Amino acid sequence: MSLDVTVVAGALAREARGLGRWVAAAAPKSARGEVVIAIVADARMRALNRQFRGKDQLTDVLSFPGSAPLLGEIAIAAGLARRQARVLGHRFGIELRILALHGLLHLLGYDHEVDNGQMARAEARLRRRAGLPAGLIARST
Repeated sequence: MSLDVTVVAGALAREARGLGRWVAAAAPKSARGEVVIAIVADARMRALNRQFRGKDQLTDVLSFPGSAPLLGEIAIAAGLARRQARVLGHRFGIELRILALHGLLHLLGYDHEVDNGQMARAEARLRRRAGLPAGLIARST
């Protein structure tokens, strides 16, 4: 089984076009299963962060592991992603890719808060291979 990615973007479907194919192509070859990426309003993302992480604040990306065949779900905050893209000087679609890649690595078991740099190295390698600017971990250090 390969990686099958579905993107749910509502009104942003046009701007998110191709994101699922891109994620499947950029993913590590070991990535298998189904992934759903939901691009949500900032208020919804804050509510998800509060509900699942106990943090009453907006965040840009959250990952929710699943069980086979569902590898998991990724939520991306649309407004925050758009603002980050503007500040960083790249397109919204590029920011969606950066966030989706970061979320996918979490679904694959990486955790930059405790893994002594393993996720940062994997993100940097995949990001370079895909021609993306600095990823989340690199720009937060």
